[in-house]
Amino acid sequence: MCERTAWRICSTNGWWSAFGKPKKGKAGRPGPPVHDDLCAVVDKHGVTRHAFTAEEPNQLWVGDITEHWTREGKLYLCAFKDVYSNKIVGYSIDSRMKSRLAVAALNNAVARRGEVAGCIVHTDRGSQFRSRKFVHALNHHAMVGSMGRVGAAGDNAAMESFSALLQKNVLDRQTWATREDLRIAIVTWIERTYHRRRRQPGLGRLTPVEYETIMTTKAVQAA
Repeated sequence: MCERTAWRICSTNGWWSAFGKPKKGKAGRPGPPVHDDLCAVVDKHGVTRHAFTAEEPNQLWVGDITEHWTREGKLYLCAFKDVYSNKIVGYSIDSRMKSRLAVAALNNAVARRGEVAGCIVHTDRGSQFRSRKFVHALNHHAMVGSMGRVGAAGDNAAMESFSALLQKNVLDRQTWATREDLRIAIVTWIERTYHRRRRQPGLGRLTPVEYETIMTTKAVQAA
């Protein structure tokens, strides 16, 4: 078919071509890490695994950002967990997923925990954790950043388990009308249920608050 024939057919049927740049989605590959992976260990078979363990508080934190739907729109949660007791040491909730979300969560955790110098903070390669503001906050608190590999959920499995619990116990229970309703539900579940009521096998059937209280008392007595 010649171009003139194609033009006549399109004109008769009211068809018009449209040109535009493809939209850039958020599902692209994360950018390069700004920190080494400090939680990776290589076993005797040469397989790289991750060791999320700590012998004392504020030795290793893991962080992640999750998004949740309401009828008003999305709500984002950034949280940091101390792998020593599985306690959520700090978090921030906002309607926008900007670098300030991660910075606010980190500052909230530091304010709660006190002395955190030398603590390793392990995250994925999200842009919020690679931002200059977040890296500056880590340096300001004398903390050490760590990042996992691209597309490897197991690299942050310690935090993924918490996200799965939150999804099951709060987010999937009902349809949330407003961001404020969901924000209150998330905070209530973390502070009242997860920290003080939910007993964890990995902690000897203790809650995170009980575990830290008992282990801290034993450490003081031993000293």
